[in-house]
Amino acid sequence: MYVIIPYPSIVIVLNKLKVDDDEKMLNEGSKGNITETSKVHEGSESPQYVRTSLAAAMTMGLIPGKFFHNTKLYCINLLLTYNDGCFGKCAYCGLSKARSTDNLWRDNSFIRVDWPTVALDEVISRIKGGHCPHVERVCVSMITNNKTRKDLITVVKRLSETVDRVSALITPTIVDKKWLNELKMAGADMVGIAIDTATPELFEKLRGSGVKGYHKWKKYWKTFKEAVEVFGGENVGIHLIVGLGESEAEMIKIIQQAQNMNAKTHLFSFYPEEESSLQKHLQPPIGQYRRIQLARYIINHNLTSIDKMVFDENGQIRDYGLSKKALINVINSGSPFLTSGCRGKTMENACNRPFGNCTPYQAYMGELRNYPFQPEKKDIERIHRQLNDFSDKSKNSKDIPIPTNE
Repeated sequence: MYVIIPYPSIVIVLNKLKVDDDEKMLNEGSKGNITETSKVHEGSESPQYVRTSLAAAMTMGLIPGKFFHNTKLYCINLLLTYNDGCFGKCAYCGLSKARSTDNLWRDNSFIRVDWPTVALDEVISRIKGGHCPHVERVCVSMITNNKTRKDLITVVKRLSETVDRVSALITPTIVDKKWLNELKMAGADMVGIAIDTATPELFEKLRGSGVKGYHKWKKYWKTFKEAVEVFGGENVGIHLIVGLGESEAEMIKIIQQAQNMNAKTHLFSFYPEEESSLQKHLQPPIGQYRRIQLARYIINHNLTSIDKMVFDENGQIRDYGLSKKALINVINSGSPFLTSGCRGKTMENACNRPFGNCTPYQAYMGELRNYPFQPEKKDIERIHRQLNDFSDKSKNSKDIPIPTNE
């Protein structure tokens, strides 16, 4: 007997699992064991091996299962991997050195899900063999480890021989402009930079001296500007995480700052990783996230700018600088609430990271943070209500205590 249950970001097939009710099914999905396959490896390092998101492993046929709502993943996400892991100490990250876990680094979850280790040859073989013909992009992520400078170039070069569009999510702390040119020559056509926080104070608190980390706000923005010079603004994106203590106004200001250089923003909603320094920090209210999604979309599509918007005393957006009719049309399109990521051959957001920012139960209850599929009429009606939900004020940076490494 097989029962299909929701895993944190997907639905996976497990054997002989008794489920008493829908809520238990949704909440306990992550406790099952992933089906073993001979293609998943333990303890091997890049560049010969990479970690791949669970969604990508399913898409390539390495792990059995299917997605909720018949969703498809259009970007294969890969992560460089080493036995000594990432030396970053970011307070919210599942890969952080500061995470209090007994797991080996390669066994730690990232963005809420497992990332099994797979041979790069196997990934290339699966893509070439037609296991995922709908995929339009591959993205390779660095970590804070000096080995990644050389190895990312190697992996991107190999992938670009098979895939037309290869993105690189880079670590500014360990790269320079010369290296960016090498990355472009290797075949990367787009670059992502995970700035994550909306203010330099939050960056320092959660990624820098506040956690005894190595990252610097000025270095990240310096590398961002260099990436724009090398790749062109339209081929550079910044990752921002909503809910780390910023106001809506502060987040929209940084989105506008990137847009002024013709670069786009890829939004994430904070979700607490177990055993991380921020494991008890709450997700941002859904209303806050929806308003920032809408603002990001209309700024990135040059429909308005922050100087035309109006914010209240709490930094919450009250006017987007568009006519009521134009705003409703944008909302009803559903597009602002899709996952934002690197473009593909036929789509604006190929990197759609299915269900990565919320639990299955939240998705079931209508709080999908980023839609990996086109929102339906009932979804749009719910989104309208969520946009007008100001019941929970945006948190100021002072509300997040400085994490400790104890």
